[in-house]
Amino acid sequence: MPLTFDDLLARARGLPSDGRRAVLGIAGAPGAGKSTLAERLVRELNGAGEPWAAHVPMDGFHLADAELDRLGRRDRKGAPDTFDAAGYAALLGRLREEDGDVVYAPGFERVLEQPIAGAVPVPPSARLVVTEGNYLLLGTGVWARVRSRLDEVWFCGLAEDERIRRLVARHERFGKSPERARAWALGTDQRNADLVAAGRDLADLVIPAEATGGR
Repeated sequence: MPLTFDDLLARARGLPSDGRRAVLGIAGAPGAGKSTLAERLVRELNGAGEPWAAHVPMDGFHLADAELDRLGRRDRKGAPDTFDAAGYAALLGRLREEDGDVVYAPGFERVLEQPIAGAVPVPPSARLVVTEGNYLLLGTGVWARVRSRLDEVWFCGLAEDERIRRLVARHERFGKSPERARAWALGTDQRNADLVAAGRDLADLVIPAEATGGR
């Protein structure tokens, strides 16, 4: 039988065990629907009650544009070395430790294209943290620490033409011209997508587009 969103919900609910908080990673190329899936999972898992799940995006660990300018990397923003991977791994470790306090994670403002410190509260009641990003399965250098802190990693699969269409539309929505949006999607984004695709077979679960509820 085809995988459904209800199957994903059931699997996510089963990840925490013995009262221990679990961390679920959702990986995939730019535009594959990672954020849409993470947001829907958390919304459905929480319902109207006390937060049982929290969404912590990897994008909060983008280096600021000023730092990318200093490093000479802004023209390829989104590549693995344009993130604070060590900081991300450290946050995931802290989330697993559960010291009884609210943990504040950074968010990412797409209009500004900048990380925002302390934007995402993870309350002690959260039994599942859903984190999503491109490089959860990269497994090289500091990124290997990220994978070791995730209970499972799911990979969002999507046909390339549809993924690129979504990605171009997103870039346009947040201010790029149609020409600039397509050039970025087929240039910087595509190089990153090729790198991400190499980790697909390392995922615990590969999710077809029809199961994510994304558009």
